[in-house]
Amino acid sequence: MIESGSSCTLLAEELAASKRDITIITNSAFIAAYIRDASYCQVVLLGGEYQKNSQVTVGPVTKMDAAYFHVDKLFIGIDGYDIEKGFSGSDLMRAEVVKTMAQSANHTIVLTDSSKFNRKGLVPILGYEQIYCVVTDDGIPDNCHNFLQNHGVRIETV
Repeated sequence: MIESGSSCTLLAEELAASKRDITIITNSAFIAAYIRDASYCQVVLLGGEYQKNSQVTVGPVTKMDAAYFHVDKLFIGIDGYDIEKGFSGSDLMRAEVVKTMAQSANHTIVLTDSSKFNRKGLVPILGYEQIYCVVTDDGIPDNCHNFLQNHGVRIETV
């Protein structure tokens, strides 16, 4: 399952191009359209209220659709991370969908660049205890890296 965002779009493109017989479940119409020509990739687009600017679906229908599935991995983007508040976003409706998606996944993986650390987004999404792994660049601040790693969150730098 892949939530919206630029890092998530790049991951979806890579998976669609390199994996055979993969299914990507997403609330991002942008991602669905972006990988539509991948011949070995099935795309499931979650329904719901369509946010035109971000090209994502949100709301109760999206949450019901997400809850219908069970996946091994959920990939999400974030707008901020603060040690006290956890991972955060900028849109309440999208944050609520991500919370439901996370309940449908064995592992939640954050894909983000290091500029998002030590910044607070508007809306809390998930706490560190709900995150399996963070994939980011090597600019992650030491305080965030150490805190997450000391609390069992894997940190992968690329």
